[in-house]
Amino acid sequence: MKFLNSTFKLYFCRLLENMEKLKKRWGLKSNWEFLAIIIVFSLNGSFAVWVAKPITLFFGLSPETTSLWIYIPLRFLLIFPVYQLTLPFVGWFFGQFNFFWNMEKKIFSRMGLGRFFKENS
Repeated sequence: MKFLNSTFKLYFCRLLENMEKLKKRWGLKSNWEFLAIIIVFSLNGSFAVWVAKPITLFFGLSPETTSLWIYIPLRFLLIFPVYQLTLPFVGWFFGQFNFFWNMEKKIFSRMGLGRFFKENS
């Protein structure tokens, strides 16, 4: 039992260290902000998968009628933009719109679409 207790403590300490590194990297001030952001990531992922299902069915794509070698990549290609477009909106519900909007701008800039988000100075 002592082994499990010490293993749990080690795991928990590493988890807290990683959480602190992410808070510093993302510029967060509190654990609540961190928790809200983690919740937004998880909810938005589930939401994007949920929204993509009726869209794939609308186009007549299903695992039963389409080869999985085609269906799965198409499904991923559909989930990615849905996820990116809904992330700031889901973040808004948790009071983290600015965080996710800045993240979206950075992602789109790395994809070569940064010209659409340039600030007028």
